[in-house]
Parts: sequence; structure tokens; C-alpha cells
Amino acid sequence: MSKPLLDIHQKPSGIQLVTLSFQHMFAMFGSTILVPKLVGLSPAIALLTSGIATIVFLLITQFKVPAYLGSSFAFIAPILIAAGGLNDNGESVTPGNAMIGAILVGVTYGIVSLVIWQTGYKWLMNILPPIVVAPVIMVIGLGLAGTAVGMAMNITVEVLDEATGEMIKTTVYSFKHFTVALVTLFAAIIFTVYFKNILSAMPVLLGIVIGYIYAVIIGIVDFTAVSEAKWFAMPDFIIPGVHYEFTVTSKIFWAMVPIVIVTLSEHIGHQLVLGKVVNRNYIKDPGLHRSILGDGLGTFLSALIGGPPKTTYGENIGVLAITRVYSVYVILGAAIIAIVFSFVGKAMALIQTIPTAVLGGISILLFGIIASSGLRMLVENNIDFGNNRNLVISSVILVIGIGGAAFHFTDAFKVEGMALAAIVGVLLNLILPGREKTVTYLDEE
Repeated sequence: MSKPLLDIHQKPSGIQLVTLSFQHMFAMFGSTILVPKLVGLSPAIALLTSGIATIVFLLITQFKVPAYLGSSFAFIAPILIAAGGLNDNGESVTPGNAMIGAILVGVTYGIVSLVIWQTGYKWLMNILPPIVVAPVIMVIGLGLAGTAVGMAMNITVEVLDEATGEMIKTTVYSFKHFTVALVTLFAAIIFTVYFKNILSAMPVLLGIVIGYIYAVIIGIVDFTAVSEAKWFAMPDFIIPGVHYEFTVTSKIFWAMVPIVIVTLSEHIGHQLVLGKVVNRNYIKDPGLHRSILGDGLGTFLSALIGGPPKTTYGENIGVLAITRVYSVYVILGAAIIAIVFSFVGKAMALIQTIPTAVLGGISILLFGIIASSGLRMLVENNIDFGNNRNLVISSVILVIGIGGAAFHFTDAFKVEGMALAAIVGVLLNLILPGREKTVTYLDEE
């Protein structure tokens, strides 16, 4: 274990604090703004709420866990389902529904945290072993594969409908835009594979920057909105009772809440990895119940003003590992910078000019990495597919999740896709004989 340059509670100097905090802000920036861009929400709100959620997390965990909270990729498909998809302008149709779902997710985290505080965490791990969690993680990535490829190579144009004589919007293939996606993709790959310093921890941001520059060069970026934007601008808040009625429906509940099955496991994995990096046992101190509560409260507060659900970010854990600077003051500084940045109108307008092809190119890598991380979990935990039990559970989860299977109880009450796959996976693990009582990825704890 390398000696840290700055340990958890050591304060950097003024210049160090600013530069190191900006480093963490840039590490999370690409992924955090990508999620709202994909689901039709405000990137400014995503930045603002990432900063707020991170500060809340630090407070709940007693400033012992140097983790940054950004937008969660696990909720991309659920948000689109809950909100009814995107309109012709790429905006969420009913964003209030997604916020209601995210609030419910935050409440669920709180309940789980309370139960863990009273009973311990092992019961949770017994119903969420790798054979359930890993295939669902693969579903998250593979289920979005079509979306990523479509964004990379297709554009929306207006054509004349000969039957009605009206102009209608349709999707067509664009070689020019596909080259933008490929430049973005290969730039991110190069930074991931060939760089070993701090640049390797920010491949998403750097890939987007390179792809964006190429898009400007070939002339598909319009800067009109940037020139018209003000330097100071309020983010687009979405507040219950003001912008939408807070009404919980079965569609919203079942689209969003079951995904907690996956994100809880992701959270625990991050705490284990982070603990190894900084040489702490975060499952015991400050305790899994505190970190889950911090994550949940961050998501809850984010949703109250229009932000997507939050999760601790692997990108920032990577920065910690590379720099050996573990100071929570640096993470706090990054959160404050993100909050300030969210009110810079011209910066947010510039983000809005990022072509869909750039986002599609980076999504091909990101969604693939998500799917591959599920596969890696299976390998690292020595899951035996010669065992028919494991084969059945993983196979059913993958096909139900990627195939988009749905349970329609009534027109308004249905469970589908990833949520249904996660529920079925948990049930199969509990019902089928031969279930192991121990969970390998927590044995060391």
C-alpha cells in the first residue's frame, strides 16, 4: 500500500485545493452531464445536484469517505420509461414522473439503511449474490446498446409526407455524424488504454472534448445558443407542486424502485474498492448503513429539484488511486466548484451544443464497459456455469432484461425490462435449490 500524499483529513494548501478539486470535477463531469443529455433533463441541474449530493454524503458519513456522487447510469432506461420517453426536441415528456420515481428510490435507500443499521448487512448480500447482480448489470449496458448506436449514426430530419403534404420528422443514416461518433469513441479508447497518469481517469470527458472539436471542424455545431446565453443563468428546476403534481403510480414505482437491487450492489462494490484504495474498512466505519443513507439522501434531495438519481463515481475513485490524494476537503472543493459551475449560463449552453453523435460515440464505450463489468463480476467471483442453477438464473435475467419482457397486470400497472429481470433474478435465487449461504465478494469483510 503506497503512502498517501494527503490522507483523509489532511488539508491541502490553497492552490493545491483548487487544482486538485478541479481535477475531480473534470473526472466526473463527462458522465454526470451525459445522463441528463440522454434522458432529456437539464445538465445544469445534474451538476448542481451532484455537488449538493456529494456534500450531503460527506456529512452523513462523518467526513470519513472521500467519494463523489454523480448521475447514475443504471436509471437511464427506467427514467425514460417513467417519463414517457423524449419529445421531438429531445426533452423528457413528463420529467415530473421521473422525479417522483427518484424520490421513491431515495426513500427506499433510507429504509434499507435503517434495516441494515438494526440487523447488519449480511441478509442483503444473501439476496444479492453475484449470480443475480452481474447479469442485471450486463442488462443495463446491453439494453442500451441500440440507443448508443442509433445516436452515433442516425440524425433526425424533416421530410415531406406525400400523403398529407405536411413536413414530418424522420430518422436517417448520416455518414458524417457517424465519423464524429467514431472519432469520439477512439479518442476515449486511446486515453483509457494508452495513458497511465491522470488522463486515464478522465476518458469520458476527454473523448467528448476530442469528438466535439472534430464536430466543430466538419461544421455540424451551431454556436448561436452560446452567444445568446447569459453568463449567469438559473438551472431549470423541476419542483413538486410547482412544475408537476406529486402522484405516485404503479408505473413510476415499478419502473424505478426495483433498480435499487442493482444500485445497492454497485454502492457496496464501490465502498469495498474505495476502502482498498485508501486503506480503510468503510463497511464497518462509518458503516454501510451510513454510506447507503448518504447515497439515498443525495438522490432524494436531487430529485426534489429536478436532478437524476445519484451514485458514487468510479471515475473519482480512480483519481484517488492515481494521485494518492485522499483528502475529503478536495472532494468537498469539487462539489462546491460543480455547484458554482451549474450557474454559468454560457458553459451550460455550450454543453447543449454537443452533437448527439458525440454522445452516441462515448455511449458505445460506456454502455459496453457497464456490460463488461457485469461479466467481470462473474469471472472474479468464480461463478460456475457448469452448475445448471447458475446457468438458468443468468440466462433468464439476460433474455428478460434485454428482450424487454413486461408483466401487464392492468394498463396502468406493469413491470418491464430491467426491473422485471432484477425481480425475477432475486426470486429464482431464493427459490431454486443449491443456494450458497456465503457471499464471496464480502468474505474479506
